[in-house]
Amino acid sequence: MKKTIKIKDLCCQRCADHLAKKLLLIDGVRAAKGNYAKNLIFVDVADSVTDEMLKETLTASEMEVLSIEKRKGIFG
Repeated sequence: MKKTIKIKDLCCQRCADHLAKKLLLIDGVRAAKGNYAKNLIFVDVADSVTDEMLKETLTASEMEVLSIEKRKGIFG
């Protein structure tokens, strides 16, 4: 399942990449990519990974998670 995580005030691409690497340490996270200009992290996760698991990992890195939403594709 693909999800979009909105983060408050990412300062640079290095920070976005660091958070993506932290998320990849969660068992079941298949891919993660950060975009600091949009304050987003895109993840592809197994069904066993909960939003709470993602949020806990990011808040442990002292980042504020604004939202976690299912990513919509081109066709809906």
